[in-house]
Amino acid sequence: MRKIALLLIVLLGVAHFATVSRCEDVDEEEKETGEESDDEEEEEDVDDTEVKEENGVAVLTDGNFETFMEGKDTVLVEFYAPWCGHCKQFAPEYEKIAQTLKENDPPIPVAKVDATVASELGSRFEVSGYPTIKILKKGEPVDYDGDRTEKAIVARVKEVAQPDWKPPPEATLVLTKDNFDETVNNADIILVEFYAPWCGHCKRLAPEYEKAAKELSQHSPPIPLAKVDATVDNELASRFEVTGYPTLKIFRRGKAFDYNGPREKHGIVDHMSEQAGPPSRQVQAAKQVQELIKDGDDVIIVGVFSGEQDAAFETYIEACNTLREDFTFRHTFSSEVSKLLKASSGQVVMVHPEKFRSKREPASRTLAVTDSTSVSEVQDFFKKNAIPLVGHRKPSNDAKRYTNRPLVVVYYGVDFSFDYRKATQFWRSKVLDVAKDFPEYTFAIADEEDYAEELKTLGLSDSGEEVNVGILADGGKKFAMEPEEFDSEVLRDFVVAFKKGKVNAIIKSQPVPKNNKGPVKVVVGKTFDDIVMDTKKDVLIEFYAPWCGHCKKMEPDYVALGKKYKGEKNLVIAKMDATANDVPNDNYKAEGFPTIYFAPSDSKQSPVKFEGGDRTVEGLSSFLEKHATKLSKHKDEL
Repeated sequence: MRKIALLLIVLLGVAHFATVSRCEDVDEEEKETGEESDDEEEEEDVDDTEVKEENGVAVLTDGNFETFMEGKDTVLVEFYAPWCGHCKQFAPEYEKIAQTLKENDPPIPVAKVDATVASELGSRFEVSGYPTIKILKKGEPVDYDGDRTEKAIVARVKEVAQPDWKPPPEATLVLTKDNFDETVNNADIILVEFYAPWCGHCKRLAPEYEKAAKELSQHSPPIPLAKVDATVDNELASRFEVTGYPTLKIFRRGKAFDYNGPREKHGIVDHMSEQAGPPSRQVQAAKQVQELIKDGDDVIIVGVFSGEQDAAFETYIEACNTLREDFTFRHTFSSEVSKLLKASSGQVVMVHPEKFRSKREPASRTLAVTDSTSVSEVQDFFKKNAIPLVGHRKPSNDAKRYTNRPLVVVYYGVDFSFDYRKATQFWRSKVLDVAKDFPEYTFAIADEEDYAEELKTLGLSDSGEEVNVGILADGGKKFAMEPEEFDSEVLRDFVVAFKKGKVNAIIKSQPVPKNNKGPVKVVVGKTFDDIVMDTKKDVLIEFYAPWCGHCKKMEPDYVALGKKYKGEKNLVIAKMDATANDVPNDNYKAEGFPTIYFAPSDSKQSPVKFEGGDRTVEGLSSFLEKHATKLSKHKDEL
């Protein structure tokens, strides 16, 4: 037994020794592997120009791009994002393209760039969507916007790869002070972009603008698009009151009109095609006007004339041109139509649809256009009579019809369809009773579902009442009527109280900070007027969103800016969370983030928007010092 026990001990010891030896071997192997891994990492840190391939596609980065491109005539490059569904779907096709172009004589390299990692390349080549495909010819990018198929892409790449290939001339005309007047004065219609080469918005617009220019050059007749470098021809920019970039203007035989259309290819094409037509459509039958009056949703404007040679007609058309985006204009040479409208030649008639008629206002309004009538008088007539005494405010007409303040809005279930018209008109008639006595205010009804968010900001979304009332006043201020059963007298009392200044404004606001002594002062809804509108101080205010990546990226520079000017007693560097606070002034609109304004001490209602510059300490300082009115120190000392 003793021998057996000794034998077991020996065997166990050997087994233990073997186990330990194997563990030590593993440790040594792992250690060696780790050391090799470190060496590899060091090598990668030293040489980041190495180019790897994945299924025949070269993988390019910020570090290896220039080395790879050196000496190559033509390269196909895809900018992608790993999470992009379209990129994943396109990947197999792209690998087939790589294989096909590899067999070309000579071979044409195919590469891809993860633009979410290679941010410098993404920015350099103005990548704004995925996948973005570019053909680089001697390092210069040629946009590809055709079909994402092997056949289409290979054909285009081979075309660009030809030794004698040259990029086609730009469809966009380049205007300078030397050719500007001659070009725009001779054009029935032309769209002109005033841009700055450094402006990010201009860079994003450029490819869309050029694509639109190409398509509109095929229009019958062609509609030219042009551009002016406003930093070079600043006299032209000043002449047409260009204060930001890009600024687009439509010219008709030399007369400038603001462009308020879309800024992408299809939108530009559609908008300019519409603008190229006459601003007023001819109506020849009374029935056409009757249908508009019966079923229309907006004011009907008809000019009555003897013919196209009528001087009054020319004045009317010129007046219509400027306001063609705000109104639908019509004209007639028909005696049948003039009889229906009870108008004679040379008169312009404005009629509201039947559903907006009331005994408290005339059925129509007429302006006689004579030789002495100016275009501006005709336009003022349109604007003054555009809305009925109590109209229907909707998201589609809000910006065109209901910009005047104060605006009294009555919210309920507005529906002019047959089944609900009676109920809609019941409440509207009560508003009419009050509106007639307050001509200085604009009154409107609005569907509560269309303006659910607005009702929330007024604190009325859960009022429990069938009808609610709010007043939108100057400076973005909002006032809410205390919820109660609606009637004409209830509305009248509220409007009178507002007029006497006895109603408090509703302002969404975070709590006022207890400690606000940092380099960047925090502004909330309740303190906006006290801080930003303080006429004793210049204020630089950033409107941001907590989730905005651009805002987060800029934050260190913005704090550094605040520290730089902390000694300036009459200058405030401030910020405001625009998602959690109302901005109680319409002149400070934050339509994107970050939005930055400089509010001069002597011009609080005309803030200067920061556009196009670098959002760095240097860029912001330059902007601030350019507009400052209260800097006590010499700029060189700062």
